[in-house]
Amino acid sequence: MRWLFRLLANATALAVATFLLSGITLTASSTRDKILALLLVALIFGVLNAVVKPIFKFVTAPAVLLTLGLFLIVINGCMLLLTSWVAGKVDLGWHVGGFLTALAGALIVSIVSFMLNAFVPDRDERRRRV
Repeated sequence: MRWLFRLLANATALAVATFLLSGITLTASSTRDKILALLLVALIFGVLNAVVKPIFKFVTAPAVLLTLGLFLIVINGCMLLLTSWVAGKVDLGWHVGGFLTALAGALIVSIVSFMLNAFVPDRDERRRRV
């Protein structure tokens, strides 16, 4: 059940970034198609964050340490660009226009996801209460 809420939180965060930034576009025609496209983009984004992001973090660990973690915003921007590329390959109609847009989108997605995921109980926390 947690994975479903996280998928919806990511879809909402991506929708907010799409709405706020003119450089992120969604070309689906109907509302139903837009919701479906955002859910699929959120699924792609989640899979890439689970599989590719740890590799990026490992390879760029010195940069992350030197910038006291600020380089993670660049990594998140790269994840958005990669998600955009994959979404383009499967013809979802969601596109990030450039690197600066991806950085701004990464900030928005991070903030919105953080706020929404604050309501999801942590698995370890639930075990400690028992």
